[in-house]
Amino acid sequence: MDSPGDPEGPRPPGGDGPPGSARETPSRLSREQIFVLISAASINLGSMMCDSILGPFFPKEAEKKGASDTVIGMIFGCYAFFDLLASLVFGKYLVHIGAKFMFVAGMFVSGGVAVLFGVLDRVPEGPVFIAMCFLVRITDAISFSAAITASSSILAKAFPNNVATVMGSLEIFSGLGLVLGPPLGGFLYQSFGYEVPFIFLGCIVLLMVPLNMCILPNYESDPGKHSFWKLITLPKVAFLSFVITSLSSCFGFLDPTLSLFVLQKFNLPAGYVGLVFLGLALSYIISSPLVGLLSDKMPHLRKWLLVFGNLITAGCYMLLGPAPVLHVKSQLWLLVLILVINGVSAGMSLIPTFPEILSCAYENGFEEGLSTLGLVSGLFGAMAFAGPTLGGILYEKIGFEWAAALQGLWALTSGLIMGLFYVLEHSRRRRRSRLQNILGTEEERTALLSGET
Repeated sequence: MDSPGDPEGPRPPGGDGPPGSARETPSRLSREQIFVLISAASINLGSMMCDSILGPFFPKEAEKKGASDTVIGMIFGCYAFFDLLASLVFGKYLVHIGAKFMFVAGMFVSGGVAVLFGVLDRVPEGPVFIAMCFLVRITDAISFSAAITASSSILAKAFPNNVATVMGSLEIFSGLGLVLGPPLGGFLYQSFGYEVPFIFLGCIVLLMVPLNMCILPNYESDPGKHSFWKLITLPKVAFLSFVITSLSSCFGFLDPTLSLFVLQKFNLPAGYVGLVFLGLALSYIISSPLVGLLSDKMPHLRKWLLVFGNLITAGCYMLLGPAPVLHVKSQLWLLVLILVINGVSAGMSLIPTFPEILSCAYENGFEEGLSTLGLVSGLFGAMAFAGPTLGGILYEKIGFEWAAALQGLWALTSGLIMGLFYVLEHSRRRRRSRLQNILGTEEERTALLSGET
């Protein structure tokens, strides 16, 4: 049973259900909803700041400690891989563990791990340093996965009819973390050295833990009968998962590679490298709430936002280097412009995927409750495992320009696949509707004839 304090059970987001199936959203937020927003905003901001500070200076520090570009990519990539595994586990057992406990415990461990990352420069160089980096990143991935899976489920529970709008709006805080993290980390690194950025931000996250323990509502629900396997084998969900994976891979590719490319190509200091990331983050902050609102108000546009967002992302990564085959000279202003456009296309592609998966699950018999929300949240968080690892390997083997172009091809493939799927789905629904109209007409004609006789 859902907790009595929840005034309205979840409904399929958007307008995909029957008319009148979704309740009207109150014009004013309840106190409980405000607290949920504060909690979700705190984890989005804190976690993204802690993660994004690595970009401007960690690859260079790791090189000093004897790590190759491939190993640096694997250090970034192991985070995503264990986030994948942990998201699936936490999504499955969210109801058993408890959403609030999972959220608070994940945030506490994540803050502590950030502090530990700040003392890695004291570890001997070589295999010991590399091993400790892996251990800390894996622990951080598991804790972050717990907090984000719980956060997404609680949000969808508290805002059943405005999932995309709320998640898009909260991406403002994820974007702020991306905006503030690199320049703040670069400044603290240049001013005080390696340790201070991690310890400072880790302590901020730890200070948020008592706040969330007090204000976060405690939702309860019965375990569901469905599994991840049944969810992922739905064709639409499988294709959407591929979209999430490809776009997350494109984002993750930039973590270990973009700062090295900018340092080598344009000879910028670490503090200015952080500013390059601003183009991507700021445009993502601005576009995500608008895309979320559009997605909830006009659900029929989600499919086209997804498709065109992927295609634009593909073009951005072809021009990011740019790809040598285009014969375009690499310039700093062009790089920043492409990152700005990529931020908008990323919002178009990613924000509609959660309500699309949730709607598909409900349409295929998944029960409406925290159990299904946990499965969808876990799946959504799990599809981001290939980018950093693959990016580091490709960067070392073929260079940034060709590596970025290959990432663009992945986005292009996912966009074309989704476009083809939606065209076939539309055609199938039209045939089904036409057949139902024909059958309805035949039944009416038969009824009229039988009445006349």
